[in-house]
Amino acid sequence: MTSPAASSRAIWALLLASGALLAITMGARMSLGLFVQPLAADTGESLVAISFALAVGQLVWGLVQPLFGAIADQRGAHGVLVLGGLLMAAGLALATVFTSGLGLVVCLGVLTSAGAGAGAFSILIGATARQLPAERRSFAAGLINAGGSAGQLLFAPLVQAAITAFGWVTAMLAVAASVLATLPLARRVAPKTTAIPAQPAAAAAADGGLRAQLGQALRDRSYLLLNLGFFTCGVHVAFLVTHLPGEVALCGLPGTVAGRALALVGAFNIAGSLAAGWLGQRYRLKHILGLMYLSRALLIALYLASPRNALSVYLLAAGLGFTFLATVPPTAGLVGKLFGTRYLGTLFGLTLVSHQIGGFFGAWLGGLTISRFGDYGWMWIADMALALLAALFCLPVREARLPSRPAAQPA
Repeated sequence: MTSPAASSRAIWALLLASGALLAITMGARMSLGLFVQPLAADTGESLVAISFALAVGQLVWGLVQPLFGAIADQRGAHGVLVLGGLLMAAGLALATVFTSGLGLVVCLGVLTSAGAGAGAFSILIGATARQLPAERRSFAAGLINAGGSAGQLLFAPLVQAAITAFGWVTAMLAVAASVLATLPLARRVAPKTTAIPAQPAAAAAADGGLRAQLGQALRDRSYLLLNLGFFTCGVHVAFLVTHLPGEVALCGLPGTVAGRALALVGAFNIAGSLAAGWLGQRYRLKHILGLMYLSRALLIALYLASPRNALSVYLLAAGLGFTFLATVPPTAGLVGKLFGTRYLGTLFGLTLVSHQIGGFFGAWLGGLTISRFGDYGWMWIADMALALLAALFCLPVREARLPSRPAAQPA
């Protein structure tokens, strides 16, 4: 029999490998906004064209996740993770050669983003959830999610420094090379020999299979509200990572401020993700999620009322960073509570599709706004309004109350 200590070590090894893999895919993906200005200056492509390529990437990243999630749910996650690493590295490398608008759409919008989607939240959280007891899943989702933020914290300043010192081409090739480190991590997260256990006949009859679960989910009001809230989250995330460097430039601040700001987003989201995972074991997930969305609206309002200097940019990045991707653990937790973990990779993958549809509009409309009005003012206002709506969407979500803790007994 495996000892509790050995079991605990195995769990920590699984979670740390998953977090490290997500750190690489998310760090590489979230640093792409730093390439927008250098690409425009070097290739002559417009900011709208480059923003459109990254907007397509936001959409593709979401669309592939339920597809890869379904494969991982049925056949195991190892092959999906390996394919994702190879696609992402190829897309980044080819983007240094095919720099036309169409080339960037194919390389960054399709190949890179599909690869990142294969190594994203839904696949990793789904793969680990089935290997963990129920009481550890919220913390595990928070820890894995924190890995993605740690990647952003690491990649953003290094990528900015590489662009400044060696140019965007060398920097992007370096990012492509770093993505190959996901390949050995895939074996630790989901070994080749790991297969999805077959369901007993009674369990299979009870859940009706993947098609029945999808039909049930798409008729469930709580699931649809979670998708609507996550759509607005996608707008915020994509707009911030794609256009924060442009906002910094409009403020007359150097590019190093943008790199530090994106690093702050990652640093504070580590704390936010861990806090979300910890709080999810103690409080209702929909309340945690609603407060996160509400805080975003308040932070944007404060930023709009503040002088545009480095301090206000750093404070905005830190504040939004705390909830940046910390919405993932409570959202994934709610999907798991509603439908169980058997098809979590697929169902949460669909939720991420709505997130990335929002991401498409966040990246693309940000480029249109700056081209039409010369600043991002209207986009910030839309961001704030959507955050308020997302907070309201959380209120009717169905979630059982946590059981009351027994009162402490006197010694």
